[in-house]
Amino acid sequence: MNQRIEITPVDDNHNRQAREAVRQRVSWPVNLTPASVGYHSEGHALVLGNERDVRRAAHALHEKGLPAPALLFTEPMDDDASLEEDEALLAATAGMTSQRLSRAESRRIEIAGYLGRFSAILAGVDETLDLARALAGREHFDLVLDLGEVPRLALELPPPGYVALTWSDPQRDAQLEALAGLVGDFDKPRYFQIDNALCAHSASGYTGCTRCLEVCPADAIRSHQGRIEAWIEIDPFRCHGVGSCSSACPTGAIQFRLPETARQQQTLLAQLAAYRDAGGTAPVVRFAEAGDLAEEGEAAGHVLDIPLEELGAAGHDQWLTALAGGAAEVRIQCRAYMPERLTAFIDDQLDQAHALLHAMGHTPSRVKRLMAGDMVARDALPGASPLEVDRAPLTFTSSDKRARLDDVLAHLARLGHPDGQRHAMPAGAAYGGLAVDADACTLCLSCVSNCPTPALAAGDDRPLLSFREADCVQCGLCAEACPEDAITLVPGFLADATRRERLVQHEEAAFPCIRCGKPFATASTVATLKSKLADHPYFAGDALARLEMCEDCRVKDVWQTMARDPESQLKV
Repeated sequence: MNQRIEITPVDDNHNRQAREAVRQRVSWPVNLTPASVGYHSEGHALVLGNERDVRRAAHALHEKGLPAPALLFTEPMDDDASLEEDEALLAATAGMTSQRLSRAESRRIEIAGYLGRFSAILAGVDETLDLARALAGREHFDLVLDLGEVPRLALELPPPGYVALTWSDPQRDAQLEALAGLVGDFDKPRYFQIDNALCAHSASGYTGCTRCLEVCPADAIRSHQGRIEAWIEIDPFRCHGVGSCSSACPTGAIQFRLPETARQQQTLLAQLAAYRDAGGTAPVVRFAEAGDLAEEGEAAGHVLDIPLEELGAAGHDQWLTALAGGAAEVRIQCRAYMPERLTAFIDDQLDQAHALLHAMGHTPSRVKRLMAGDMVARDALPGASPLEVDRAPLTFTSSDKRARLDDVLAHLARLGHPDGQRHAMPAGAAYGGLAVDADACTLCLSCVSNCPTPALAAGDDRPLLSFREADCVQCGLCAEACPEDAITLVPGFLADATRRERLVQHEEAAFPCIRCGKPFATASTVATLKSKLADHPYFAGDALARLEMCEDCRVKDVWQTMARDPESQLKV
């Protein structure tokens, strides 16, 4: 481990001047050309829950200028009392269309969509009832106010236009006011772009990586199953731009656009270089949401702030880039009441960063959590000196996300003391190797054709299987596709330079065609095929020798046999 050295900046005013020089020389990237998605809402709302609360809320929304909402009574009132004594409320909502459902019917309600396009279906065994058409005479609802005991959309980040609350909620009036304001045309950025060609989710009908599906708190990501393949789809209308999907994606298939990851890393390195050039010492890089930064005072001079649209937009690859670029410490500023999935994602990313730093001989506490509002922790001096970045500045060799991460890890390894061992990582981390059973492997190369990265490769001029661990994201598609069950994943980070080398896992001599001598397969492949097809009538008798022929000679042999005996194929 690196020796822990207490740092005392010579002059914080000097560090402030260095930070100001950074601001003048390097501006944090903003999204210049974000695509957008649009919503159109006329304010037609569906309000559901018990009758008293539904009528109260519907009356309040109508008074705020919304068209008369549709009322759906899905639960009995708490006290089972009648509303007849509340004549004013009944009179105010008398003209609104309503429908009362039994508890059994209420459990079959299905709500989907987003602002301006919500569907509400009462699913039945024989038929379904479209509540938008039945109650409002429309194709959809624009808004949904859910006053039920259990929200129909139990999401940490529900789609825009859907609000779930109870009548006793202290924020009720503010939420009703906000809901009533969702009338008109609205735009928001399309936060992401996706390249399914890089995605490790599926191949040949097998399921691999599901990391983006697991971290989205808005449930905006779906695995879409086609006839054979599945692929990832992200609903831009439900996406809140948390960014955790992009940070969790190990291949760069999902790219956050505010800003893009590669640009974010380059700007971060430029800021650190400018800070050093201006004489700054022991910089601390703080990743925080821009909204939180706008609400607090200026940090100490040694703190360089990285404003994010959402905290999930930067993961451990970005944090380690800061350390490799010369930061003494990295602090991740969380806020209270973050979505649970985002909190779990940050926890997992911290665990991965700590495990990687430990594996490479660095102090794991160089990356730590910080809570918004804790000014003492924000401005604290770092507990260790920066790494010796001037000895070997970090440079990127590719725009590929995985390759950039590999550059960062290799740089940190050069500046540390890796022990050459494999280190355990949190479950699901995209680090690890594989083991190939040479006795079982026939070099059919199904694993290569299903691998979404360059991790696995075939030989150019001879039968072999090679593997480069740095490219492996542990998606498991190779093991799933192997017909011989010859591949086993080996999770964990290998703290050794060999992880960047391409190593042969299995190699065999080529089997030459018994007619023309051309190498066309391996001896084990031919032997396996002969054992499996020995009883097939097409290869009966002398025809079994066709399995020892190349594709050209095999076809010639079939035609020669048919020329000698035209009815030979009818005998099969």
